[in-house]
Amino acid sequence: VIHFYMSKLANYTKCDVISYIACTTRLPNQAYQYIGINSEDITSLMTALSGLKTKDKNLILIIHSLGGSLEATEQIVSYLRSKYNKITAIIPQMAMSAATLLACACDEIIMGKQSAIGPIDPQYNGIPAQAILQEFKKASEDIAKNPGTIPLWLEKMRTLPVGMITMCEESSILSKKKAEDWLSSYMFRGEIKATEKAEKIAKWLGDFKNHKTHSHPISMTEAISKGLKIKALEDDQTLQDLVLSIFHAAMITFSTTPYIKIIENHNGVGRYLGFNISAVKNK
Repeated sequence: VIHFYMSKLANYTKCDVISYIACTTRLPNQAYQYIGINSEDITSLMTALSGLKTKDKNLILIIHSLGGSLEATEQIVSYLRSKYNKITAIIPQMAMSAATLLACACDEIIMGKQSAIGPIDPQYNGIPAQAILQEFKKASEDIAKNPGTIPLWLEKMRTLPVGMITMCEESSILSKKKAEDWLSSYMFRGEIKATEKAEKIAKWLGDFKNHKTHSHPISMTEAISKGLKIKALEDDQTLQDLVLSIFHAAMITFSTTPYIKIIENHNGVGRYLGFNISAVKNK
């Protein structure tokens, strides 16, 4: 079913189509390291692009992901942008964190009323980097006011790995910088004040204080209000039906097979990641 509708979508849009769809339902903790964007995805995308004549072609990239590695995302962006002049990201339900960054490296984004992107602030073991920095700032302020709090804060800070504060600072800067660079280079390419627009959006996406949580769903309406170029999936009923048919078929595949990630092209060529969930449950 997925292959049938992927092929129809390619014929309808006259574009190459690649799906990057990961399972986002409840999974064992051991599975989450695999469903996230990671370096293995480069090999999967190389397989998916094998045999496609990408020159002078545009790409439709269907994204459904909770996010993952910034470094892997950077590799994916570099690879796909070397192949296609124009890339349209379609988000049938969610593209969070690093997946939001991937969408920001496209020329335009298509979202439905049910779709969401998310903040791009980095995380370490599920803790926002900016929250760690705020905690460190609070410790400095408390100690300056009352040196007697040193033992308390020393005990709390002892749990942080060496170099964590610097890592949090640098990764927060890098995440925003990548969003800014990609937005100005692609979505706002050739526009007046492209850098200014990109910088403003990147700052907003990376602001933990504004979003409060890393999982905050940013709707199409909110994203458009902040300046992102987004089209409504509902504006083209045929496109919507094709995309949602692919997405729903993928969700059924995840619920009825061991697969937890699908990366493939409209010809049905790609890589499919499986995970033995029952073996984990039986332990």
